[in-house]
Amino acid sequence: MSTSVNQYDAIERLIFEEGLRINALDFHPELDLMIIVLNTKAVFHHKLSPYKLLKKADKSQLMNYQLIGEGTGIHWPNLDEDLSLKGILQDVLRKAVKPDNDALAA
Repeated sequence: MSTSVNQYDAIERLIFEEGLRINALDFHPELDLMIIVLNTKAVFHHKLSPYKLLKKADKSQLMNYQLIGEGTGIHWPNLDEDLSLKGILQDVLRKAVKPDNDALAA
């Protein structure tokens, strides 16, 4: 007998089982930086540049966002852009296991 949880991949299970949600965002376009704060108090930084519409936006446009899906996604109504918590976590994990080639080694 399978359960609905088995239909999810590992990141979706983590979001579902741990109840992960985005609580707040901050933006620093001059630094190509979005800061994501989760309900667990975990803080991630994410580049804006991979997202054409976010990259071109000014800070006031970036700050005009809505949390959707009970905090599992972000929507910018004026930019018609959406990001998911799953996608953000995938990128964070990808960076953790395969660091950016442009980063300086410590």
